[in-house]
Amino acid sequence: MFYTDNKLQFPVRVEKPNPVFARALQQAIGGVEGEIRVAMQYMFQAWGARGDPKFRELLLNTGAEELGHIEMLATAVALNLEGAPLSLQEAVSADPVGGAVLNGINLKNLLSAGLSAMPVDSDGVPFDMSHIYASGNIAADMTANVAAESTGRVLAVRLYNMTDDPGMKEMLQYLIARDTMHQNQWMAALEELGGPQDVFPIPNSHPQEEENREFSYAFLGFQKDGSEPPKGRWSEGQSIDGNDSFSTRLMEPLGEEPNLGRARPNSGAQAEQL
Repeated sequence: MFYTDNKLQFPVRVEKPNPVFARALQQAIGGVEGEIRVAMQYMFQAWGARGDPKFRELLLNTGAEELGHIEMLATAVALNLEGAPLSLQEAVSADPVGGAVLNGINLKNLLSAGLSAMPVDSDGVPFDMSHIYASGNIAADMTANVAAESTGRVLAVRLYNMTDDPGMKEMLQYLIARDTMHQNQWMAALEELGGPQDVFPIPNSHPQEEENREFSYAFLGFQKDGSEPPKGRWSEGQSIDGNDSFSTRLMEPLGEEPNLGRARPNSGAQAEQL
């Protein structure tokens, strides 16, 4: 069950409505870096979580918070659309060049939502849930969550730098701060799971002695001229999981040239393929 008290998580105010910025804010709602993505990611991770229930509660609480962020951003979009032109004629009269596209306004916000937010990105493309990562492996999910919050914070900072509206800056600084916390909490969860030496490689339940250890910690070079690949922390010294040492090797083909043979009759292939 989920509850609401009908109040925003953080104040949302717009002093100077900006329909173009409303379009930019849509990316924070329905973009791949946006709040719908993380809200649904944390919820589905929680709903499929097995093991220590505290990780499920961690995910559910954060997922619920992200739903509140969607509400804040949707409110911000609607407030920024106040005063947006309702006809192409108005826009053309104000700006003959850009008027044909309502000065950059996303037409869906006008035509499909009546100057309200939608579950779409800044180009009006609906969020299709294809970027929801819920693997059933708690360590893999926490690692994915760090990346999700990182790209979300990058987006929030870019939006902050795009606006001069004091209210929008205040709201975005709150969201940036929450992204800071969420990055840290997911990393803290990984630390509680044992840190790099216990968590990696994911899944740690698969016996490493059964994998091809010759390639487990080798950084492979594919330079056509046969030169050494660039050296770095990933190519020498102890591996991050502490289970071996990194090395570097030039990769050469280990398999044969593939030959799939002739096509099967009645497969729709050309006669020359049969």
